Amino acid sequence: MRLHQVMGTAAGAALLLAAAPSAGALPQRAASAEPVGLAETVTVDPTARLAADGTVTLSGTYRCKGGTGPVFVSSSLRQDKPSLSQGDSSLGQGGNGVRKGIGSTTAVCDGAEHRWTNTEHTDPGRFAPGAAKVEASLMELRSTGLPLPMFRAAREQDVTLVG
Repeated sequence: MRLHQVMGTAAGAALLLAAAPSAGALPQRAASAEPVGLAETVTVDPTARLAADGTVTLSGTYRCKGGTGPVFVSSSLRQDKPSLSQGDSSLGQGGNGVRKGIGSTTAVCDGAEHRWTNTEHTDPGRFAPGAAKVEASLMELRSTGLPLPMFRAAREQDVTLVG
């Protein structure tokens, strides 16, 4: 089996596992004094930074509590290029965009709100000032022999990329 097939299978299994929480996890959440939906959050700031050398900086906040493995805030940036045939540069239309993972930050899951900032160097000109989309996720690596990702919170946000 090729590596990309193995990785695809592992990612699919991880998504299925993340979508169906274990029975043991449900009573803990029900017993929590925090309102459902407030314990695990990730936000994205509406403005992202683009340096002249191509370095991209994304930021926002997160909140999480507990966990059995390390937790990370990961992010990616997507920007569509104007279509030559349609002249439409709206995000999510067509397949003429660029996407790049922008770093990862170790999260502190103590129930308090924290800031995150991820920075990544990209090729100059890959991204341009203007409209873009950021996807951020709060992901825990749970170890059951093979570390499996569990997505605890995710957010997609329209942002303005400024130079």
